[in-house]
Amino acid sequence: MKNTIIKTNFNFPGQEAVYKGKVRDVYSLQNNKLVIVATDRLSAFDVVMPKGIPYKGQILNQIATKMMKDTEDLVPNWLEATPDPNVAIGEKCEPFKVEMVIRGYMAGHAAREYKSGKRELCGVSLPEGMKENDKFPEPFITPATKAEQGDHDEDISKEEILKRGIVSAEDYAVLEDYTRKLFQRGTEIAAERGLILVDTKYEFGKTSKGKIVLIDEIHTPDSSRYFYADGYEERQKKNQPQKQLSKEFVRQWLIEHGFQGKEGQQLPEMSDSYITKVSERYIELFENITGEKFVKSDISDIEARIEKNVLEYLN
Repeated sequence: MKNTIIKTNFNFPGQEAVYKGKVRDVYSLQNNKLVIVATDRLSAFDVVMPKGIPYKGQILNQIATKMMKDTEDLVPNWLEATPDPNVAIGEKCEPFKVEMVIRGYMAGHAAREYKSGKRELCGVSLPEGMKENDKFPEPFITPATKAEQGDHDEDISKEEILKRGIVSAEDYAVLEDYTRKLFQRGTEIAAERGLILVDTKYEFGKTSKGKIVLIDEIHTPDSSRYFYADGYEERQKKNQPQKQLSKEFVRQWLIEHGFQGKEGQQLPEMSDSYITKVSERYIELFENITGEKFVKSDISDIEARIEKNVLEYLN
């Protein structure tokens, strides 16, 4: 698709290094600054799709920015400014090598593991007799180790994290506390919009002064799963699939086309019409999650626009 940004190659003043993640490109500058560009890349099953999704980077960046502002009274975060719809600038942190995944409902990865017969996830026992999309008695944390590029993130228990010294016990207690507080606030925000926050992940880092802060994205469709609250109970009673807002619909499409990121599997081709549909779903998602109308940015030359806006801010 034209008018998407799937690769970046900027050279900002004081630039020291570049890291390209699955979706975001991270530019490290002098003075402990990071410029993070949310691209239109789409990843599922830890594989980046070859085509970009129009407006996806803008959507992710603007949801994350809004959610950071809506939670900064609870948990400090890295963000300083968003000079462009696709860009966030803030303080450079040393990331913790774990993702804090928290689950309120039996969905996605948890449901797939449960269906396969597992009754324990990341050291947490799961109740018998649950069905897909049921609410757990209370939300619980299932951490994952952060994968290097190309590798799958792996489930890991709190005990294993502490045993391996991936995070100290003192820091882990803060991560757990922040994760629960953010999930509670996210649940309340979602409820105001007629949504259920099903599960999500948070990433944290440490500033140069040793302060733990929230980094990366928060409560976006890439990091979170939402159900529509209206009709949830009825659909559960009738064993019907839940109406959801997340990129799970992309995962399901890939599964139907024989792809789950496993070795030897062929990545199916996404037609332009399907990509347009994915873009429309992301816009629907933005409007439902934020309660605001989505305003499409000028995508005639996204790279030039980003460069101009970032340079103006840095100068």
